[in-house]
Amino acid sequence: MSGWVVVAGLGPGDEMLVTPEVTAAVDQATDIVGYIPYVARIAPREGLTLHASDNRVELDRARHALEMARDGKRVVIVSSGDPGVFAMASALFEAYEAHPEFAATEIRILPGITAMLAAAAAAGAPLGHDFCAINLSDNLKPFELVEHRLRHAARGDFAMAFYNPRSKSRPHQFTRVLEVLREECEPERLILFARAVSTPEQRITTVTLAEATPEMADMRTVVLVGNSTTRRVGPWVYTPRGVAP
Repeated sequence: MSGWVVVAGLGPGDEMLVTPEVTAAVDQATDIVGYIPYVARIAPREGLTLHASDNRVELDRARHALEMARDGKRVVIVSSGDPGVFAMASALFEAYEAHPEFAATEIRILPGITAMLAAAAAAGAPLGHDFCAINLSDNLKPFELVEHRLRHAARGDFAMAFYNPRSKSRPHQFTRVLEVLREECEPERLILFARAVSTPEQRITTVTLAEATPEMADMRTVVLVGNSTTRRVGPWVYTPRGVAP
């Protein structure tokens, strides 16, 4: 029996934003692996085993998926958004690289709509020119590196998308993020707080950098920062596609 591993993106929350390719893989799976709230999005059915785990055991989760595939299981690792954006695709390849016995495993990565793109679409087109995405969590890298990348992205006049901006365990760090932005950007720079995007609880708040406060963000929020040309037009925010010479 030939097993495989698929890493699939479930999108930002709305089931209408899950791709047909991902739905087909879930329908074929014998086992679903993932972080507890993401596995909870998969409907139980006969012949399907759900393996939910904590969000700090990504490598263990990936190795478990590879072991089951080696034993002939059809395994889908579920991530929110896109699995290649601060999610499980990289963790799977870390485990794959560390364990040569899985070299023959069939692996597929299925893209999904990540939160920053869903948030940008809801707001208009704030990522319409060059942009970057930065994970503000220091769980897997020192915060000094976060600050370094943030400062240089601002100096490069990139629009920016921030994931994991402010948790209960590190509320002070987003305060520092705003301080760095104010050191590098003009007070009128637009910043968007997109919370629970694509769900019934969705709320998008657009303010200037001068008006932004740390309490506007939490772990269900994606923060989008415009570049120096980003502007409002009616209820929308957009960044022009070109830069004047």
